[in-house]
Amino acid sequence: MTTRTAYLVLGMHRSGTSAVTQLLSLAGAELPANVMPGDEHNEKGYFEPWKVALLNDERLRAGGSAWDDIFAFPYRPLPRKDERAWINRAMALMGEEFGQARYPLLKDPRVTVLLPFWRTALADLEIDARGVIPVRHPLAVAGSLRRRDGFTEQKSVLVWTAYMLAAEAYTRDLPRAFVGYDALLSDWRAQVKRIEAAHGAPLPTLDERAAGEIDKALAPDLRHNAGAGDLAALGWPGELAAAVLAWFEAAARDEAPSTAALDAAAAELSRRAADMAPLVSPTARDLDEARSELRETKAAVGVLEDTLKRDREVLEGGWRATIQRLDQHREILRAVEAQLDAILAEGGP
Repeated sequence: MTTRTAYLVLGMHRSGTSAVTQLLSLAGAELPANVMPGDEHNEKGYFEPWKVALLNDERLRAGGSAWDDIFAFPYRPLPRKDERAWINRAMALMGEEFGQARYPLLKDPRVTVLLPFWRTALADLEIDARGVIPVRHPLAVAGSLRRRDGFTEQKSVLVWTAYMLAAEAYTRDLPRAFVGYDALLSDWRAQVKRIEAAHGAPLPTLDERAAGEIDKALAPDLRHNAGAGDLAALGWPGELAAAVLAWFEAAARDEAPSTAALDAAAAELSRRAADMAPLVSPTARDLDEARSELRETKAAVGVLEDTLKRDREVLEGGWRATIQRLDQHREILRAVEAQLDAILAEGGP
């Protein structure tokens, strides 16, 4: 039986996950059937399985959380029967999106904070997993989220911290590679060597043709937000993010830092959550549900507008055809009338 291996791109939104996913997909990992297209925030595309993203949003809300909940870490399991139902949905969706792909490529940032759930689904499908975790300065991520979502820097760096803690904690027993975002854009070949060494296996099909495509894809113009500024100036959220960033930057340099610093950061986040999560998390969940309903309403309006446009075109087309036929009949009638008039003028046949 052929072993199937999933490549998991883990980390926060806007942190370089799209660039890593593009690299892996060009090197032979297989994208899902339905991926999110590009927009004004990311012209090259997100490479995210949008159906998986919808399921993940639902699952987060079921646990009283949301993708932008600063306390989305640690994972919140549901009662066993409920959890099993969600796992079954995830397994079915993997089949729909990837079929029997040997190297499915799963990139949705929400997977990061839901990884215990997704790892169970993958294990039940007998799919191994390898992780790639891009490392980008949280202030660069915050700049992007400020423009896209209007988030404050404090909120963005806390969400980034939660995602990065989850990415590390939930992959400690997996083959994984930490990849600096700037280093990836500067010399992706060196980063591929690091990924392959960390995974203990080559990327599926990294040939010369793929290398040429990657050269075009990973251009320096992807650096839309430089990571600059003093995290400490953001108070405790910045101090927490700075400690986490230092660990990940060291890991991306292959320095094998102790996880004690991350465990301490996770403990501090949990301490804050004990005081604030009952207020913050339900609000994040409710806002996410409102955003979801708004997206669905916009989609429904769009479908209705398209339907009305098509119906109008069909009706107008029918009217035009009817008018054209009437004009033709009028011409025939005029010709007949002219013939009758000619016959009458001649006194009959």
